[in-house]
Amino acid sequence: MNKPGRNATSAGDIAVKLSEVDKIFYQRQRSEKIQDVFKNLFRPNIREIRALQKVDLRIRRGEIVAYAGPNGAGKSTTVKLLSSVLAPTSGSVQCLGMNPMKDRVQYVKRIGVVFGQRTELWWDQPVAASFEWKRVVWEIPRARYDAMLGFVKDLLGIGEFFNSLARQLSLGQKMRADLALMLMHEPEILFLDEPTIGVDVLAKRNILDFIKNLNREKGVTVMITSHDMDELEQLAGRIVMIDKGRIAFDGDFRQLRRQFGDRRHLTIETASTSPPRISGVQFIGSKGNRHHFTFDAAQTPIPTLLAQVQTRIHDIETHRMPIDDVIADMYEHWDANREGVRE
Repeated sequence: MNKPGRNATSAGDIAVKLSEVDKIFYQRQRSEKIQDVFKNLFRPNIREIRALQKVDLRIRRGEIVAYAGPNGAGKSTTVKLLSSVLAPTSGSVQCLGMNPMKDRVQYVKRIGVVFGQRTELWWDQPVAASFEWKRVVWEIPRARYDAMLGFVKDLLGIGEFFNSLARQLSLGQKMRADLALMLMHEPEILFLDEPTIGVDVLAKRNILDFIKNLNREKGVTVMITSHDMDELEQLAGRIVMIDKGRIAFDGDFRQLRRQFGDRRHLTIETASTSPPRISGVQFIGSKGNRHHFTFDAAQTPIPTLLAQVQTRIHDIETHRMPIDDVIADMYEHWDANREGVRE
């Protein structure tokens, strides 16, 4: 059993439940040949794209779950299913005890969704106008609206540009405003699809801190997708990885690292410009008398490696491989396995 987040409740209190979910898209293929023009019209070739295949997923209330995978793996499709934008081809999708498509009107009042490349802000109007529009259309009581507005202004710092035109905002400011707008109806669960894409380092840190604070203070369940694995590792205790439409890994980041060993970088500064001969490591390169290696600390302890160095050591540095490198190794491993199956 995976460790829940700080606010996660008992295993029986499930916020998201996907059971044997398939999602298939169909694309019409057109021949570029002129003689095939009638065939393209009346007997087109149809390509089947299996975006999701037998996906089973459970998320408990109060968890922050990272949902990761390469482009085209099925991340955004999953978020759209849970956002009531798409219906599954087969299988069951439930969230907060409801069917997102059948109970759509009531369901959308309890969720929040942010797609990193889209905005709900009125482009040629002040940010404040978009917020007032949501208050009226969503029929949010004034007292509740004012309390939530003060909360998001404090945590996201949108007060400084609240009366500015949306089109004049930076990308980071727009993203913070979209996050704040999405929270005005106080959703119980957030689906964030690449919420920090394209923003600068400071804006990214502010957004991540906000998500953690929101989870801690309000108990909001969060499902977030991103290509930035270091970002996800800072934010979530649990990571679900999808590959070619199938769940390939579900666990915490420590488990993820252990699956491919405790890979680390090792830098040794010696008296010589020639790298020392060490077994159990992979030599990366040298810069002057600083020599760089990678190794698996689970297989070979550092003292064992250093004992092989025959020259005088001036300095040593070691640190874990970035999580992005671990993920890249996983992708290569999965691709290799698929190639093996085809052969």
